[in-house]
Order: sequence, then C-alpha cells, then structure tokens
Amino acid sequence: MPPLTPPFKKGAWKNTLLFSFQSLGVIYGRMSIAPIYVFGTIRPQDITSPDEVYQLFSFLFWTLTIISLLKYATIVLRANDDGEGGPFAMYSLLCRHAKVSLFPSDRTSDDDLNGCEEEAPPAIRKESKARRALKRHRGSHFVMLFLALFGACMIIGDGLITPAISVLSASEGVKRSLTDIAKRYVSSDAKQSFIIKHLKYVPVPFACAILMCLFMLQHYGTHKIGFIFAPIVIVWLVFIGSVGLYNIVKWDHQIIYAISPLYMYRFIRKTDVTCWRALSSILLSSAGSEAMFADLGHFSTNSVKKTFSFLVYPILLLSYAGQAAFIAKNIGLSDSFNHLGESVPGPIFRHIFIFWSLIVSVVGSQATITATFSIINQCVALGCFPRVKVIHTSDRINGQVYIPDVNWVLMILSLTAVIGFHDIKQIANATSLAIIGGMMVTTCLMSLVIALYWEKRMGIAACFLIFFGSVEAMYLSACLMNFHKGAWYLVALFVCFSTIMGAWHYGTRKKYEFDVENKVSMQWLTDLSHGLGVSRVPGIGFICTDVISGLPAFFSHFITNLPAFHQVLIFVSFTSMPIPNVPPTQRYLIGRVGPKEYRIYRCIVRHGYCDQVRNTGDFEDQIISSIGEFISIEENDLESVCPPDGRMMIIGNSMLGGNALVPVTDHEGTTSQTESVGETALCAAATTSILPTKGKKKVKFALPPHSPKMRVSVRKELQELIDARDSGTAYFMGQSHVRVRNGSNFLKKILVRIYVFLNRNCRERPVAVSIPYAALVEVGMVYTV
Repeated sequence: MPPLTPPFKKGAWKNTLLFSFQSLGVIYGRMSIAPIYVFGTIRPQDITSPDEVYQLFSFLFWTLTIISLLKYATIVLRANDDGEGGPFAMYSLLCRHAKVSLFPSDRTSDDDLNGCEEEAPPAIRKESKARRALKRHRGSHFVMLFLALFGACMIIGDGLITPAISVLSASEGVKRSLTDIAKRYVSSDAKQSFIIKHLKYVPVPFACAILMCLFMLQHYGTHKIGFIFAPIVIVWLVFIGSVGLYNIVKWDHQIIYAISPLYMYRFIRKTDVTCWRALSSILLSSAGSEAMFADLGHFSTNSVKKTFSFLVYPILLLSYAGQAAFIAKNIGLSDSFNHLGESVPGPIFRHIFIFWSLIVSVVGSQATITATFSIINQCVALGCFPRVKVIHTSDRINGQVYIPDVNWVLMILSLTAVIGFHDIKQIANATSLAIIGGMMVTTCLMSLVIALYWEKRMGIAACFLIFFGSVEAMYLSACLMNFHKGAWYLVALFVCFSTIMGAWHYGTRKKYEFDVENKVSMQWLTDLSHGLGVSRVPGIGFICTDVISGLPAFFSHFITNLPAFHQVLIFVSFTSMPIPNVPPTQRYLIGRVGPKEYRIYRCIVRHGYCDQVRNTGDFEDQIISSIGEFISIEENDLESVCPPDGRMMIIGNSMLGGNALVPVTDHEGTTSQTESVGETALCAAATTSILPTKGKKKVKFALPPHSPKMRVSVRKELQELIDARDSGTAYFMGQSHVRVRNGSNFLKKILVRIYVFLNRNCRERPVAVSIPYAALVEVGMVYTV
C-alpha cells in the first residue's frame, strides 16, 4: 500500500484497533458462522458413539490450529505484496523477483520501474539455483500462472457458495423453531402433520430473500459494512463462547482431553469410507482462512493477525468444544442432535440464537464476497479477467473495491445454488472443495515464495510444501468422495470461470503480440510529412496504444488514409505492473519522439493492480503538466534525470509540485474557435471533439510569471503546448476486430471466439480512463491471431 495521508497510518495503534474492529465484521464473520453447520452437515447416523465425537473434535482442533493459526495467521500473512493478499498477490511477488511473468509487458518499462525502486537487499538480488531452474524451464511459468488462476477461481466459487450455505443453514434453524412451536401449541395431529409437512419449504424462499438483501448492501463499501457488521459479530462470538463454556461444564468436561492427537490416530486406524467423508464437514471449521489472506488489502497485517490469534481462535475452539460435549452425551436424542441450536439451553435462548444466527449468516457471507471483489480487481488489472466496472469505495485505502456486475452475478449464482440444491449438506460439499482447492494453491505458491522471494533453503520450502500439503491432501480425498453429492457444482463453476479467464488472457496476449509484430517505426512517421504532404492541425492528439515503443498499426493505417495529425501528438500507453501500487512520483514515463520541432511525445502511464486509474477526471491535465515538466527538466538537467539511453524520463504528479506550467481553474461555458474548414476531415473531427460540457470546470495552463532562468526555446515549446491544449484535444483508439488465422486448431478457435464475445460485451473501454465520446476517434483494425 502507498503511504496514507496523516494521521491515517496503518502502523498506529489506534488504527490497528480500528482495523481490528472492522475486520470482525468483514473477515471473521465467515469463521464465526461456521459452528452452525460444521457438525450439522454430518449425517446423524454417522455419529454412533462419544468416542467418534472426540475423534472428530480432535481433527477440528488441529485443523484450526495447523491451517488457520500456524499456516495463515503466522506464515502466509507475512507473504503479502505490500499489504495485498491472495493468490495473485503472491504471484506478483514471484513475477517481480523470479521473472516468471506471462503478462503482456515491455522490458523497457519494467527496467525503468526497477531502477526507480529502493536499493534491494543482496539476498533478493542474488541469483539462486531455483531461479536459474525456472528460467530454463518456461513450462513452469505456465504452471505458476495456472496456479494463480486456479486459486482465483476457487475464491470466486467460494464467494458465491458461502452466502448460500450460511443463510440456508440459519434458515434451517427457523424451520426447526417453527416445528417445535407447532408440536407444542397445535393439538390436532392432522393439523400438526400438515403444518410440519409444509414447513420444509420455508428455508429456501426465506434464504433467497435474505441473500437478495445481502448483495444489495455491497455498494456501501467495506468501510461502512465493517462498522455495521462488527458489533453483530462481537455479540455473536460472546454468545456462542458462553454457550460453549456452559456445555463443557454441564455435559462433558473431558472433551478437553480430546485435543490429543491420539484420537486422530484412532479415527484413521479404524475409519471407513462413510466416516472419512465426515472430514469434509470438519474442514468447514477453517472456512474463512483463505479470505483472511485475500481480504488483507482492506485492512492491515497486524490487525488481522492479532484479531484472529487473541479473540476469534480461542472463542471458536470454546464453542466447538461445547458443542462436541453436548453431542457426545445426547447421541440420538433427536433427529438434529448434532446441530448447534440443539445445544443452546432453554427456549428463550434458543429463539435468541435463531434470530441472531440469521443476522450473523449475512455477516458471515461478507468475507468471501469482499475477497471475490479483491481478487477480480487484481485479475482485471493484470489482464486475466474481462473488463468490468470497479468502484473504489475508499479514497484512502485502494484495496477497498466494489464491482457491481460481479455482485449481481454472484447473487444469481447463489440463489441458483439455494433453489437448485435446497439441501445444506450438498452445498457444504461444494464449499469444502472450494476451500481445500484454494488452500492447496496457497501452499504451492507459498513454498515458491519461501524459495524465490525470501531466499530460504530449498529444504525449508520443501518441508512447508510436504507438511501442509499432506494435511490438505487428506481433506481433499474426503471432499472428492462427495463429488456426486454436490461437489460437482464447484467443478462446473471452475470450468466456467477458468474458461473465461483463460480465454481472456490468451486473447489479450495474442492481441498484444500482434501489435508488437505489426508496429511501425517512429522514423516512418517523422519522415512521412515530406513524402505525402501530411498536414498539422491545431490541437492535441492522444494516441492510446498498448505498445510502448514504435507506432501502433491502427494509427499508421489512419495516417495513410487521412494524412493529417495534430500540432502536438502524444502516444499514451497504460502499463499494468505486477505490484499493488505505483507511487505518484514514479507514475509517468515521458519521452520525445523525433526532433523537437515535430512536437511528438510518448507517455507511459504505469499503475499497479490496486491503483484507481479509471474515472480519473484530471488525467488529461496530469499528462499535459507532466510533459511540460519534461520539457523544462530535459533542457536544464538532462544528464542527471534521464536513463543512460536518454529515451524516457520519470515524471511524478507534477500537478502537485511542477514548476513548468501553472494550472489555472476556470469555469467554461462555450468556446469559439476559428479554423479553416477545408483542411482535412481530421480537422473537422478535432473541432467537434473539443466542445466542452456547459458549466464544467476546465484546468487551463499558463507559463510561470517570473522565470528568468527558463530558456527562450523552452518557453516557446511550452507556449505551443498551452496553445494546442486551448485549441482542443482528440483521442485516437483502435477498434479491434479479432479473427482466427486459417488452419488454427479447435482449441484456439474456441478461445478466440470466447475472447471476441467477451470483448464485445465488456462494460468498460480498453483504455484505463474514461474518454468523452465527443472527443473519441475510433479506427477499425483487423487482428488475425
């Protein structure tokens, strides 16, 4: 994360407490709601003796301890990418430090950014055996990208299944409560059986209504939702912790001894296929561990770790122990003796439990929904997901985002799971598979981070992989046994999401490679005016292109047919870097194309996968100001600020402290301009594109009033830049039409056609900023891949 504006610093203890409070409502609601369905999703007939309950609780204790506490809270949270978590954050670490990136990028831009970073420790720069092995085997690069995409798909799948299981499990409690009321107050056996028969249809519509309300709350953002949900989770934790302590004291305090690993050994020694399947339900106790890491960008590492270690973890163990103690002494007492609601003492407390569990079920879904938004935001920025509208809900924390399109898709798929399955056990099987899939991806990537980024011995990375991988492989085998009982739904979702992400990444990469192969040298443009009589029209032309060197093919096609371009030409490229945030002081790379008298510039805008780059209203002003700063610095102190090759120069946000151009805000109504009508069609397009919106604030620029040290040539070039801006601006962008090359195989045809379909239906433009339609000139270009 970039430095926050004072006094909002993540290191301050007050803000750590604030983040800890908010994290309870966003992250730990998922873990807190798990006691409702962990033991409840085990079939009652599979629990036949107290010793089996002790064995299952022993597995539960060590699962929470080994996976949630040791793996995630102690180790994995340290592998954050400057405060960002999730599989793509770990993959971005490997891309930067092990050079395994497969994202479309240009080496020049990467090298320039690396040259601007702080001095790296010798241990990071050292070329290890593992890095050399990765460089030799390019296939390993694809494996690592597949792991990142697979982990993202698991988080997305978990984000839509978790709301279904959380809300439906709480709605089941409402059905049981109404059933008890019917048995108690309805005297007629016929009416009683009629009511009980129809009560089984209550949970599904009840859960659907709650789910719709939950997803409608998402647009308020993490900050507000965290403050709303945190008190609810705190009350819930106190409640289930008190009930757990009560049950331990009343029913069976010997449950404490079940934490011994000896009970797990007994379970493994005598277990059969039916009992082994129950481990998939025990895995649900660690649900939320992956979201704890994926949601890290919304909070701070210190707050997330301490909140779990000192509050959530002990209270959850107390609750599970109390529930196990109750089940061990009440086996077969009722049809639902293994549900948490049955262990709540007294009818009054049971009604309170049912009411509060409904509220907490909404909170429990928030962690995975938030994690889904975070992971998709990273995928979009890195070119692995179709362009969707991303709304940053916080001006101070870039990681807090809301994605409307994804939100409604998640709601529809969650409702589909509830209506289609209407059985909590089958939904739990799909949830368990999503959880273990995400955990295994994290284990694999974490072992690579230990070896490649932390520069530890290969033996340490291997021990991490073997130890946690063997534990997770055990749970994976239990989840796969339930494939035909609901887990297939997660596999179907994975195939769908992975196809979308894979096709988009493939199409984006092939399109970029086509641009690079078919770009034209800048010498062609600078020499063109002498051969074809190219006209220069007043104004500024922004050429939006993916390539950061040379001339894009669509623009050369445009110039060949309409030989004219603007007085000032700026080639703008947006480069997504595999880092969370690019500091404002290193945001822009500015360079000159051709001789000075041509007034052609290149601007590379670099952004991280968490930066807010869309809907930036002052983007044009920042580019103009940065070029003005470049012109001033280039003339005065060229050698000290330029790279050795002299091509590009790093310019920060000069709107905040530039000396070359002085911004002047003016309320603009209408403008009048005089231009010859018959120059070219481009001149007419440029003239119509600069009509401003009435009443819109426009930043104008002026030269500094007192600048005796500024040379005459610099003042002249800056004045020409100001005059061109006053004449108007136009944006040129290629309208791509992707086609499959003849003779391509079936798989390639499918991927390209899916990419074309997604590209046509994207809600956002290819460029990273919003361009007014009146100022946009699109040039059609056929891409054959």
